[in-house]
Amino acid sequence: MADIWLMRHGAYEGHRPGYHAPHEAALTVEGRAQVRRSLPLPKGITAMVTSPIPRARQTATLLSHLTGLPIVATSGLLAEWRAPSIVLGRTAATYPPAYRAWRARRLANPSLRCEDGESLTELHTRARHCAAFLRHTAGRHGPLLAVSHTLLLGVLTHLPEGPAAFATAAKTPWQFAEVRLLPATDV
Repeated sequence: MADIWLMRHGAYEGHRPGYHAPHEAALTVEGRAQVRRSLPLPKGITAMVTSPIPRARQTATLLSHLTGLPIVATSGLLAEWRAPSIVLGRTAATYPPAYRAWRARRLANPSLRCEDGESLTELHTRARHCAAFLRHTAGRHGPLLAVSHTLLLGVLTHLPEGPAAFATAAKTPWQFAEVRLLPATDV
């Protein structure tokens, strides 16, 4: 089995803790510098896949330019957890009551959704499909780098926890442009 490496995108416009950034938020100058500082990548990587969300796609494109590695796929399976639109662009202090109520119940009822957001069960299911996609892609292209987002990456690295992996992912720091090996037991 070929290694699968996971990378969080670089810093993006408007980032601050507890803030749900709009999907179109782009990499900042510092985000691009973080990507450059992530080099060299782990030895043996032969291809990349990326989330379609701009900050991840821009990270992968910059890496491709700097290393010559091809981007062999862009997949929605690698997209960040889909927060409900009622919280996009908001901080914790301004979350609406419906979102606060969902947050209080989400672990007890992981299938519960807040409006148009993704439930924890849906996120976990997508992460399992993503792991299979990564395994298949690495089988075709060799050792792989997947550029994605902190919550999805955290769930991918804690798949055996089920939907509760969201809570672990939310508490586990994943620095911008940080690269980690996907544990073989999780794929």
